[in-house]
Amino acid sequence: MSFLDKRANNAINVNTNTVNGKHVDIAITTHGSDWYWAVTAVMVCATFTFMGLAATKPRQHRIFHYITAAITLVASIAYFSMGSNLGWTPIDVEFLRANPKVHGVNREIFYVRYIDWFITTPLLLMDLLLTAAMPWPTVLYIILIDEVMIVTGLVGALVKSSYKWGYFVFGCAALAYIVWVLVWEARKHANSMGPDVGKTFLYCGSLTAFLWILYPIAWGLCEGGNVIAPDSEAVFYGVLDLFAKPVFGALLIWGHRGIDPARLGLYIHDYDEKDHAVDGSHKRTDGTNGHTNNGVANGTGNTNGAAAPVAAEV
Repeated sequence: MSFLDKRANNAINVNTNTVNGKHVDIAITTHGSDWYWAVTAVMVCATFTFMGLAATKPRQHRIFHYITAAITLVASIAYFSMGSNLGWTPIDVEFLRANPKVHGVNREIFYVRYIDWFITTPLLLMDLLLTAAMPWPTVLYIILIDEVMIVTGLVGALVKSSYKWGYFVFGCAALAYIVWVLVWEARKHANSMGPDVGKTFLYCGSLTAFLWILYPIAWGLCEGGNVIAPDSEAVFYGVLDLFAKPVFGALLIWGHRGIDPARLGLYIHDYDEKDHAVDGSHKRTDGTNGHTNNGVANGTGNTNGAAAPVAAEV
């Protein structure tokens, strides 16, 4: 065996196009697997880059680095699985095509892609909505809508009949609401936080809104309509994910280089800072830790039963 033979991508031969005793007709080739491996490499490099950049910041300023690194880390595992020809199931197609590249009765559906999105899209939205300093109830509600979008996309992909398009409509409606929040409500909120915050959100939010609108098109051509081959599906989704995750992450981290998370309402304590709640300093006269206000612990009241204010250290 030659050196080139040893280096060749053998994933399709090791992990064949048969799962649970059922063979799939329409599946990726070695070219599709090679592309998935290439995207895996980019995601891994981006993860280490974001983690390395986090180490250059104080721990209180690393929240966006950590969220963004988590996005590409999860995507690395998903693309490793798809490059290995794993994490899929055969689903009968609704539309039988004469094109030899999509000819057959069933198609390879990568459910691992949706597991990736179920984890990473909420993190992407957290990056954006926390940048815009949106209220927590809004953040949580948008994440719920996002999960609805991903789950309906997965269920639709696993349905053979035309009922899959019902789930597609539900998912598109959820997407429309998310895009509206990003381009209108969150953008206005970000602008009110300062020009640097508004600019960062404008770049990252616009990129995300534009890319996410393209995902339903990819779904319609791939899982939905069986129009393009799985190798082309790999390229379509892969390019979108590269821009939506590593490129997005680079823009976001660059935009946050001069933004203190405290400006966005993210007051993060560290164990080595001079904070009473963290280091247990400022002992009371009765031998316990904390503030003493008119003889009442923690400043929750005074000897007359009225609440006493706690003086904050500067």
